[in-house]
Amino acid sequence: MNISLPLQYLPVKRRQWYIDMPLLLPVLALISIGLIMIASASFSFADYRYNNEFYFVARHLAYMVVGTGALCVGFFVPPAIWAQYGRLWILLSVLLLVLVLVPGIGREVNGARRWLNVGGFTLQVSELVKVATVVFLAAHLQQHRDTLADNWQEFAKLLAVIALLSILLILEPDFGSVVVLAATFMAMLFLGGTNLRQYMLVIMVAAALLYWMAEAAPYRVARLTTYLDPWSDQFNSGYQLTQSLIAFGRGEWLGVGLGQSVQKMMYLPEAHTDFVFAIYAEEFGFIGVIALLGLYVLMVLRILQLSKIAIGEKYWYGAFILLGFGLLISGQTFINLGVNAGLLPTKGLTLPFVSYGGSSLMVCCAMVGMMLRISHELHTGSPPVRRPRYER
Repeated sequence: MNISLPLQYLPVKRRQWYIDMPLLLPVLALISIGLIMIASASFSFADYRYNNEFYFVARHLAYMVVGTGALCVGFFVPPAIWAQYGRLWILLSVLLLVLVLVPGIGREVNGARRWLNVGGFTLQVSELVKVATVVFLAAHLQQHRDTLADNWQEFAKLLAVIALLSILLILEPDFGSVVVLAATFMAMLFLGGTNLRQYMLVIMVAAALLYWMAEAAPYRVARLTTYLDPWSDQFNSGYQLTQSLIAFGRGEWLGVGLGQSVQKMMYLPEAHTDFVFAIYAEEFGFIGVIALLGLYVLMVLRILQLSKIAIGEKYWYGAFILLGFGLLISGQTFINLGVNAGLLPTKGLTLPFVSYGGSSLMVCCAMVGMMLRISHELHTGSPPVRRPRYER
């Protein structure tokens, strides 16, 4: 049985590489801001913990080199290759999620087992799982786009995949990644043409399960209630959020200036990772926050514009990849900013391209590379033709 996978563009003579600057420039700006803010936010903690003010800066520079390599791999590997091995990526994701739970293999930090040690660096498996899931789902939706609404069997298979991944992530536990991954998964299913009755049934079941998971662990209930009034327990469960809000308050309109933050002086925990945005707001103020948000808006708008172009060209795999990655980046950005500002319960999610974290930066760069490659295909390829890539 022939399976039609992503639309391929016929090779052209003296084909030039097209670099989508409206997408790449905001990303480069965000990465540059991230390096500056990690340097500013981590000096005190790095000096206290490692007796080296530049400890996190040096490691982040190494992560940037790895991220550049990941971007190049995403750009130069044809999209059809990722689609062809979509099922393999899911199997590897499940294997890594199982390995991270094994004592002695997975690294435990603050009661959570989410990391693997690889060559002296830590790898957060959930970041890789997000990309693998989008790649797998995009290929599947492209293949079954016209029949998914009437095919309960295929719909059930997709739900089984996200259910298995979610269970493994909860066991780490990584509730934040479950929310981002599940929301992206369900949004892609909706855009892929699933049956509305199927979709609403799953939404109701998922909402019930999320409520049950939140109630099952006391710390989750504390997070869900504390953010509503963090000052009621500001020296215990509300400590991190109150310190973040103090940072926002000190920033006012123009900020206190780069390097002049007080909250990073061992007051705000995770100042260079999950709460780096609060330090940024303190040092650059409201105007700086608007500028940073503007970069994210420009990037996401460009991704959506490219997805619209891909749909017009009937390049369905590229369109689903763009939509999936756009949802992942924008969703995680929204949650991180909401957590920092006290609008959402505390979640251990990094700010894409800005927070310290090698896994997050590497995966985000890989996603950008793949999106740049799809943009290249859209702008430089000849009219697309459907080709069966493999047989089942």
